[in-house]
Amino acid sequence: MPRCRKELTMAAVVNPRMREKLDQEVSAALREKFAYSSSMEIPKPVKVVINMGLGKAPTNPKILESAVAELETITGQKAVKTKARKSISNFKLREGMSIGARVTLRDLRMWEFLDRFINVALPRIRDFRGVSTRLSGRGDYTVGLKDQLIFPEIEYDKIDETRGMNVTIVTSAKNDEEGRELLRLLGMPFRR
Repeated sequence: MPRCRKELTMAAVVNPRMREKLDQEVSAALREKFAYSSSMEIPKPVKVVINMGLGKAPTNPKILESAVAELETITGQKAVKTKARKSISNFKLREGMSIGARVTLRDLRMWEFLDRFINVALPRIRDFRGVSTRLSGRGDYTVGLKDQLIFPEIEYDKIDETRGMNVTIVTSAKNDEEGRELLRLLGMPFRR
């Protein structure tokens, strides 16, 4: 019997497609390539962080509200407003002002977002030839997007302006080679 509500909802939901692919195909391929001694060593995605920085937010608060609403529409989770850590007089920025929005996805929402991001959103980028193969040095991967219109949840008529965002996929990989191979096997369209 489940001890809490989260266990009850997790048990009732079917595994996402990407998660099944990791369990059935990707784990075996990674174990064979890198010769892991334990199944706990096999890297996997831990979380996905979507960050939207808004330079005009201190002067126009409506921009921040619409950006938060768009992030919530894309991810299906409440977005958090990010605050300035220190004051910068040249940018008319004071410590504590809201200057962006962020969402951190884990578990089921992370897998659903990764599936939509890799298979639906990325191919909708104009003149798309693949994404860069450069990782952070610790096996994490960040993609910078120029506009939010690549996500099918966003309606073109309802946006006031295009905004960029960063999508960071944090993995449990020890180095870039393992992280790159994990993402490639999951279907990330890297440039050749």
